[in-house]
Amino acid sequence: MAIYASKQLLLCILLFSSSLFSLSYGRSSPSFRVRAANLGGWLVTEGWTKPSLFDGIHNKDLLDGTEVHFKSVTTRKYLSAESGGGTIIVANRTVASDWETFRLWRSNATTFQFRVHDNQFIGLDTAGNGIDIVAVSTTPGSHKFQIVRRSGDPSRVRIKAPNGFYLQAKSEELVTADYKGDGGWGDDDPSVFTITTNVKLLGEFQITNGYGPEAPRVMREHWMTFILEKDFKFLASNGLNAVRIPVGWWIASDPRPPKPYVGGSLKALDRVFSWAEKYDIKVIIDLHAAPGSQNGFEHSSSRDGSQEWGKTDESIKETVAVIDFLTARYAKHPSLYAVELLNEPLSPGTPVDTLIKYYRDGYNAVRKHSWKAYVVMSNRIGAVNARELLPFARGLQRTVIDVHYYNLFWPEKFDGMTVQQNIDFINHDRSAELNQITTANGPLILVGEWVAEWQVQNATKEDYQRFAAAQLKVWERATFGWAYWSLKN
Repeated sequence: MAIYASKQLLLCILLFSSSLFSLSYGRSSPSFRVRAANLGGWLVTEGWTKPSLFDGIHNKDLLDGTEVHFKSVTTRKYLSAESGGGTIIVANRTVASDWETFRLWRSNATTFQFRVHDNQFIGLDTAGNGIDIVAVSTTPGSHKFQIVRRSGDPSRVRIKAPNGFYLQAKSEELVTADYKGDGGWGDDDPSVFTITTNVKLLGEFQITNGYGPEAPRVMREHWMTFILEKDFKFLASNGLNAVRIPVGWWIASDPRPPKPYVGGSLKALDRVFSWAEKYDIKVIIDLHAAPGSQNGFEHSSSRDGSQEWGKTDESIKETVAVIDFLTARYAKHPSLYAVELLNEPLSPGTPVDTLIKYYRDGYNAVRKHSWKAYVVMSNRIGAVNARELLPFARGLQRTVIDVHYYNLFWPEKFDGMTVQQNIDFINHDRSAELNQITTANGPLILVGEWVAEWQVQNATKEDYQRFAAAQLKVWERATFGWAYWSLKN
């Protein structure tokens, strides 16, 4: 796939498509139409950001949430949590699948807790002989294991238990922590395993916990250099009038957020608000990461891919408090245009009733400080009914529904499509999707994320421009506007 620098591509799109900005709009639209860029990868880390922020982390392949498999060199079988969790660990599986997957919770570069399929943590059977390995605890605790890698061959490891001994596969059905580890690294040593990694997360939790004591320096340098005043000058000079800024829930605890997060992101946000005012750029504050993660993805700062947000009233209250804090801080700032209550909650993990409860409370938190700011509510990813929020939002003032459209992350749908087929999909399918959620008396619509990237091989610059122009022609019908993802890559 041809890749262009995001900022250069955005400029090409805008120059090529400037004639589209003079289109007329229906009477349900505001006089000001958002034409924005997202400031993605800045205050909320995502792994795509270049140059990579992760390169300086020791054992960067073993960050929080990494899925690992351990294969015994003696049984030639994989370690597995019997029944997916709740009982013993065995070494008898020939294929690494769900029960054979362990998600890492990183304490430091070499020490971890292991979470199994049903979310239990492995540890020693303290109620028994103290050496059997079980997965019964539903909360993280003191059972931390050290991964010792062979010098020159990091795929060959030993696992040191909290009792000071190493795990060994005594048999396919018996894994214990009672080996001194004084043997070699050969295939006859029951304490030796080969490690392979699968899914990896590269988000805010991974980078701050991965760097540990070095995280404040790394993150503050990134915040100071990734988005600059000249970027706002660029936006204003090229026809864009707004930015959508992803933030994480920990910003409300700045300058001393809970570990492993780093203080300083609030000061960075204050700084860009001043630039926004100087260059007449409106700001949409987007809560991109909620406590416990609303979707399990790295951009929501999930620790291990779990989706915990909304399962308790406390998580909702905590999130409402973040919205209250941000709105109170910026309500009187002339550049605040909208507050987005939550980015991309995932269906079915987040039930629609839970989401609407939160959206109601979040809306009220914004309205406590501002009747002017728009309140943006993101559709659920994977929702069967794209109109599920319309009845609720219709009864509220100055509300917006945010939808995200990509021809990129659905390989079974888009891989193999030609340039023209991608363009036709925009003109027909995406246009129909946008029409479905646009109503005369309903909430406004924001296409809050879209890109000119795709899975077309050997596409030319002109192909990219045609693809972008097709999207802009459709997105210009969005009654609130659109926001390109992202200003920088």
